Amino acid sequence: MLQELDILIILLYLIGTIVIGLALRKKAQRSKDDYLLGGKNLPWYMMGLSNASGMFDISGTMWLVTLTFVYGFKSIWIPWLWPVFNQVFLMVYLSAWLRRSNVTTGAEWILFRFDSGRGGRWSHTIIVVFAILSCLGFLAYGFIGLGKFVEIFIPWEIISAYVPFNVPPAYIPHFYGTIFTLFAVFYSVLGGMSGIVWTDLLQYSIMTISSIAIAVIAWQAMGENTLNVPEGWANPFFGWELNMDWSGIISEVNTKIASDGYSLFGIFFMLMLFKGILSSIAGPAPNYDMQKILSTKSPLEAAKMSAFSIAALIPTRYLMVGGFSILGLLFYEELNLTTAGIIDFEKVLPAAIQQFVPVGLLGLLLAGLLAAFMSTFAGTLNAAQAYLVNDIYLKYRNPLASSSKVKVMNYSSGIVVVLISIVLGFFVQDVNSILQWIVSALFGSYVVSNVLKWHWWRFNGEGYFWGMLSGIIPALIFPIFTDTLDLYYFPIILLISVAGSIIGTYSAPPTDEEVLINFYKQTRPWGFWKPIYSKIKASEPGFEKNTAFKRDMFNVVIGTLAQTLLVIIPLYLIMHKNISMIVSIVILIICVIILKKNWWDYIKNEPNITRK
Repeated sequence: MLQELDILIILLYLIGTIVIGLALRKKAQRSKDDYLLGGKNLPWYMMGLSNASGMFDISGTMWLVTLTFVYGFKSIWIPWLWPVFNQVFLMVYLSAWLRRSNVTTGAEWILFRFDSGRGGRWSHTIIVVFAILSCLGFLAYGFIGLGKFVEIFIPWEIISAYVPFNVPPAYIPHFYGTIFTLFAVFYSVLGGMSGIVWTDLLQYSIMTISSIAIAVIAWQAMGENTLNVPEGWANPFFGWELNMDWSGIISEVNTKIASDGYSLFGIFFMLMLFKGILSSIAGPAPNYDMQKILSTKSPLEAAKMSAFSIAALIPTRYLMVGGFSILGLLFYEELNLTTAGIIDFEKVLPAAIQQFVPVGLLGLLLAGLLAAFMSTFAGTLNAAQAYLVNDIYLKYRNPLASSSKVKVMNYSSGIVVVLISIVLGFFVQDVNSILQWIVSALFGSYVVSNVLKWHWWRFNGEGYFWGMLSGIIPALIFPIFTDTLDLYYFPIILLISVAGSIIGTYSAPPTDEEVLINFYKQTRPWGFWKPIYSKIKASEPGFEKNTAFKRDMFNVVIGTLAQTLLVIIPLYLIMHKNISMIVSIVILIICVIILKKNWWDYIKNEPNITRK
């Protein structure tokens, strides 16, 4: 039960978010760029911490604790579903490519690539639809995670007497999610991107202190108790099958593994890696991650921000994830994981917090995790507002809108998006189901068109439109007719999208040559651009094409290895596996040295990367 000190700390945090929203309201109202991009004047390290804070979300942390609890060290691979290593691709080259465009949103970037003809208009429309769908999905995902989390700390029996209507037990998390969502709406709608970044810094500070404290508590508990887990739990390597049997330890976990669909782990991993690489090459989806890249001062700062996001997020988050997972396993019998009489392993995190975190730190940690929800929610909401205002209202309805009208649209679009996401949240029963749909089915529709847009000169707006549409439709329909793990029909969505992209591309002429030349000169991607390169070379003999493909891919491999080591080192630390931890640290240092020489020393001297 929350004590007075804990409640006071949480209230102080919530008041702090309101103060930040009010303090930055005037700055946000100066212009569209000030509201949506913070005026492109925020330092890269602040943007990096903000991005890390936005990814340190409550639903994702609950999911990671559940994975680590159930799958042990093999859980380090499952977040590749997202894929978490997309940040490495961004760091190595994609953030710089994206930021060179100088646009406001991902949909505006589409017009930069395809122009404003028929194909450009079609592709612009479909990316706005996808962006809003993905934003609504992420908002519903965060909404249900927060509700489950709060339900444990504020028992319904205490407040039900003050609620003038009946709430069925299955929808108590949704009720709590609705209430706390309103705070996130306040500072994000009022303060815009600047409000989000400053609140994220407050949240990240709280989460770092909390993560270290939880890791220390778990480290001490490991020194005094014995961990009872199945054979292979502490081994990150795997074969074709998972072969992890919890019988006689916590038998209910076997049911969880069967429902997740990860038993054929080798096949699952190959599909996940295949999908993850394609998704990463496609570039960031049009959500808060893309908005923060576009908000940096220059392409070089965009690359630095993405690198710093990895370093800031992974070790801090996994100190907390590992700490709570270990505490949950050591003292499983003391946890309350039941909801309506059914064991729910997604409640390991809040149940462990309630059981093991002392007064004072409990208030700080709850404030931080509430902030984590608000951070992700606010960033996603900002992205949705950007598409609705910039890419629909200002583009099609009222291009000459006054500042006051834009302000009204920013506020009203934010409120509408929140209301729709809350309604959608009532149809979501758990975090894992909505996460699987977002990262496997919906993002499967995004992959093909967005890989081709960077790397093939002939790919046009019509190809982009039909490729996206032919992927989005099955992504929406398949879950209705099948209970199969969403990842397993990713290849089918991919093939349908490939067909749509190719047929759509050759159904219309190429994009205007001047548009392609401008895009290629400004972005400088590698890929199949020979006809465009030849045109530029004929008029500008000194122009050189990007030949960094092999170096970029090598750096991605090294960066992904380094990122994975940042995940596993905190787990080794908490479990007192000192030799494994030291070996991992040595390999990490080697990776950092390689990246310094083979990535940083190149990009900091690259032409046009420091220009705003």
